[in-house]
Amino acid sequence: MERIRERVIQIYGNLVSLLQKCIFCILSVGPIPSHIAFIMDGNRRFTKKCKLMEGAGHKVGFSALMSMLKYCYEFGVRYVTVYAFSIENFKRSPEEVQSLMDLMLEKIEEILKEQSIVNHYGVRVIFSGNLKLLSEPVRLAAERAMLATAKNSKAVLSICVAYTSTNEIMHAVQESCEEKWDEITLLNSSGAGYGLISLGGNEQDEMGHLIKLTDIEKHMYMAASPDPDIIIRTSGETRLSNFLLWQSANCYLYSPSVLWPEIGFCQFLWAILNFQRIHFYLDKQRKQS
Repeated sequence: MERIRERVIQIYGNLVSLLQKCIFCILSVGPIPSHIAFIMDGNRRFTKKCKLMEGAGHKVGFSALMSMLKYCYEFGVRYVTVYAFSIENFKRSPEEVQSLMDLMLEKIEEILKEQSIVNHYGVRVIFSGNLKLLSEPVRLAAERAMLATAKNSKAVLSICVAYTSTNEIMHAVQESCEEKWDEITLLNSSGAGYGLISLGGNEQDEMGHLIKLTDIEKHMYMAASPDPDIIIRTSGETRLSNFLLWQSANCYLYSPSVLWPEIGFCQFLWAILNFQRIHFYLDKQRKQS
């Protein structure tokens, strides 16, 4: 009886997988998003709703993330970004922060396994954010994961940890200023700059003319990925919560009412359909900006 039950489950799983592939084949006739970003909202509410042990919601949420990554990569989405841990989250209780760090460390180690979804789909993993704020074990594990997947070239997974968009912008501006200052100083010290700093006004005015948009963008934490086409935030919330503010001017924001651990294929499918429906408008807005 148990073997029959297992066989039925296997057949059902194969049929569902075949149906999903057929749907993806049909959808691929339309525009395919290059980059989808996820704000994984509702893990703690799911824990309370289902009366689970503290932290259990995040573990179920990780399984939901694996499903979303599978859908994205099988559909042909090259770039995926997830908002895993905000700088603001450090304000939570020390016990909760430590629990999340422990879970993060555990899941990073899973990523490094040979049979993981990352290696199956040839995904390069990038941890984006102020990694200096992370505990040393988590930071070192993140660095190992980035090094281990550096040669993967089929897709990119950006995991935003110790991240906020305002911190990203501040970091990029600071790095751009320091880089440009070093260039000017080097030119003047060699005599090739011909007193570049002193031309045309004071130093602040000159710096304003010298730093370009491209200088700032290349120093952004998210420089390795194009701007997102879709941002999916669960729990019905329409706030971006300091996530990809610089990059999201012309993307589609989809806010399903389900909590993050409850997200599934139906929500993913609806996001793609809506994106394809308004793609022409979004593309037009992007070209005009």
